Amino acid sequence: MSAEAATRGTGAREGAAGGGCALREMRWWDIEPVLELERELFPEDAWSAGMFWSELADTRHPGATRHYVVAEAEDGRLAGYAGLMAVGGEADVQTIAVSGARQGQGLGARLLSALIARATAAECRTVLLEVRVDNDRAQRLYERFGFRPVGVRRGYYQPAGVDALVMRLDLAEADPR
Repeated sequence: MSAEAATRGTGAREGAAGGGCALREMRWWDIEPVLELERELFPEDAWSAGMFWSELADTRHPGATRHYVVAEAEDGRLAGYAGLMAVGGEADVQTIAVSGARQGQGLGARLLSALIARATAAECRTVLLEVRVDNDRAQRLYERFGFRPVGVRRGYYQPAGVDALVMRLDLAEADPR
């Protein structure tokens, strides 16, 4: 799974930045609207409903390793979503996305901040992610948060065969946001 991002901007205040969206835990009834965004933003390598169901199945029990949030606009529509896996002191951003209409309003930064906060709460030392090598805007967002490139996964995004840049954030060195 990947952290391919359609995220833009900065900002962290609930409701103010991010176009007035509220962040909340993703639930099963969010899967269909999340899939609509997924297909819009990542038409070549969109996740399936089964992938989201599998991820959400590991979010609400004492040993849960997954955390998923959605950004809900004032009109009730979902404007973005993000997910994290945290196991054994290491977190991995599974996915992060912001609708095209909401990009550039700081929502991507708010979603990423929420994931980093969850990784910190889970006592993770590092956060990893993969991002398409051709997604410069997402890479700049991650760099602003302190992520640094650590490798490349050749042909990671299928079926297009696009490489993924692997980035890492050391939480002990991270600038708190």
